[in-house]
Amino acid sequence: QERLVESGGGLVQAGGSLTLSCAVSGIDFNRNAMAWFRQAPGKQRELVAVIRSSGGSSYADSVKGRFTISRDNALDMVYLQMNSLKPEDTAVYLCKTGHTLGSVRSATRGYWGQGTQVTVSS
Repeated sequence: QERLVESGGGLVQAGGSLTLSCAVSGIDFNRNAMAWFRQAPGKQRELVAVIRSSGGSSYADSVKGRFTISRDNALDMVYLQMNSLKPEDTAVYLCKTGHTLGSVRSATRGYWGQGTQVTVSS
């Protein structure tokens, strides 16, 4: 059974950094793309970053140059390094995967973790 468990969220001042981790089990990790989404109160779920099985990655314009997604195929882990954090980055961050790249990018389909809260104070 697919299971994704996020960790590493917390409270940080604007300009600070955090690294989120996601432990994945129950899937063929090496073959699956992985993604991080975020959801702020009253807002729609937003795709933050995607990393394909090949290691290629893409980012939302709002985080490009500040966030880095990476994966460790030996440990079945995916990470999100977040630098130069802004108050508008405050959200629950969710790790997800799916059987196709389309499902990984989808805000509704695929397999999700429970999320980890990131709060950036001004």
